[in-house]
Amino acid sequence: MIIGVGIDVAEIERFGASLERTPELAARLFTPGELVLPSGQRRGVASLAARFAAKEALAKALGAPVGLHWTDAEVCVEDSGRPVLRVTGTVAARAAELGVKSWHVSLSHDAGVASAVVIAEG
Repeated sequence: MIIGVGIDVAEIERFGASLERTPELAARLFTPGELVLPSGQRRGVASLAARFAAKEALAKALGAPVGLHWTDAEVCVEDSGRPVLRVTGTVAARAAELGVKSWHVSLSHDAGVASAVVIAEG
């Protein structure tokens, strides 16, 4: 059963400018694993914008409650390249309250826009 669906978009250039203007923003929004590729290189701004869109979409799928912490949702990538969500803390608590058992996430970025769709399933 679908409990919630969220979608969000982020303008990549604008998001990148925000990260440049406020250097500590990246640490507030992302886990260390989201900021760095498995190779050790810093993840690109388009990829980070898509992850930010996923976190916004996840919040919408949970009913956009106040008090969720950005780093309590992490976008990870399976060996196959498929994105998955790992939730902890405030996000896990809200998901449990709603009966969420699994997540589906899709990320994309093209033509200057990053997007994400999140489905919460019970």
